[in-house]
Amino acid sequence: MNRKICLTEIIKVLDAEVITSFGEERIEIEMICASDLMSDVLSFSKSNALLITGLINPQTVRTAEIVEISAICFVHGKQPQEETVKLAEKNEIILLLTKFSMFEACGRLYLLGLTGCDEVPRLA
Repeated sequence: MNRKICLTEIIKVLDAEVITSFGEERIEIEMICASDLMSDVLSFSKSNALLITGLINPQTVRTAEIVEISAICFVHGKQPQEETVKLAEKNEIILLLTKFSMFEACGRLYLLGLTGCDEVPRLA
């Protein structure tokens, strides 16, 4: 079973800036979906996941809305487009920004006990 982590703890671990805020203290994240390919997000993501991506256009928010992702974290300090922020506000999706790479962000969250959306059981 996956561990649930409060989004506020994730914000601290990623030293993330909150761009749009919609009650992150109430959001619990169960897993991470890290990808710049929105087709992969549509295929593998589940609700209660945090999307980590470098893709800053509105399609990211539209994809998150479809798979019921409540938070997106942009990596490498990439600022989302204005249209992306407006769409996230309209759909009440939390946007975060971290200076870390996707690799570093995922590693930090893995150490918290979060797994990926496509996590398969490990062989002994």
